[in-house]
Amino acid sequence: MADVFSAVISIAFHGVAFAMVLYLISVGLSVTMGLMGFVNLAHGVFAAAGGYVMTTLFNDYGVPFPLAVAIAAIVVGAGSVALERTLYRRFYGGDELDQVLMTIALVFISIAGAKYIWGSEQAPMHPPPYLAGQVELIGRDFPTYRAFIIVAGAVLVTLLWLGLDRTRLGAKIRAAVDNRRMAQSVGIDTSSLFSFTFALGTGLAALGGALGAELLPVFPGYALDNLILFLIVVAVGGLGTIRGPFFAALLLGVADTAFKYLVPEFGSFFIYALTLVILLVRPKGLFGQIGRA
Repeated sequence: MADVFSAVISIAFHGVAFAMVLYLISVGLSVTMGLMGFVNLAHGVFAAAGGYVMTTLFNDYGVPFPLAVAIAAIVVGAGSVALERTLYRRFYGGDELDQVLMTIALVFISIAGAKYIWGSEQAPMHPPPYLAGQVELIGRDFPTYRAFIIVAGAVLVTLLWLGLDRTRLGAKIRAAVDNRRMAQSVGIDTSSLFSFTFALGTGLAALGGALGAELLPVFPGYALDNLILFLIVVAVGGLGTIRGPFFAALLLGVADTAFKYLVPEFGSFFIYALTLVILLVRPKGLFGQIGRA
């Protein structure tokens, strides 16, 4: 019985840490797809960019870890505005196949660019000394860095929810997600709102990519290899929602950790099977109506 309890605690701990990273990366994709109606398969590119910027600043230039993470999120979020205005905006309201082809092209461009700049090897991620080692929880030792990810993720999730639920800007975003035309008719500048929301989503993705570089290693093929994970979180949680992807990330993060721990020979088979079952029962995801934050 003690061994079973120990295994459950371990699976829950590592699963929640993985879930926090998945949520930070995926929530921006959920909101931008719900707000803009844009099929953005290149969302993982911004997470990879955040991971590369952070590891470069931290490893090569000695920038303190918290500052390196913050710079990565800000640089990627701000840089994405130019990309949104010059490239993405041309495809708003267009054919979904064009959007898919454009964003997939961005993925392959990013792969080539990452190989050219950083090489084909995985970007090294070594937590700072104060986040290295082990921390004791419930009589067991767990990696300090993953405990930090859980705490940091919980704080960021709370701030995001409060920001979108309790602020005027959050109300505008939720209104535009629910009914873009009505939001425009009452004077909301949806064009600027699109740019801000896109920057926020990509900044969160970069933050997730930077913080999660130890769980989801950063390498040139990052955006393509992890694309299915991000899409599963959005699809299972519900397109256009804020809370949906959080609970979907928790479910998938813990389930993926459990299945790989208990039956590693099957890899991610059970996750795909679980996703299939959920979407057969709830085609719009666990949290129902599209556009409900």
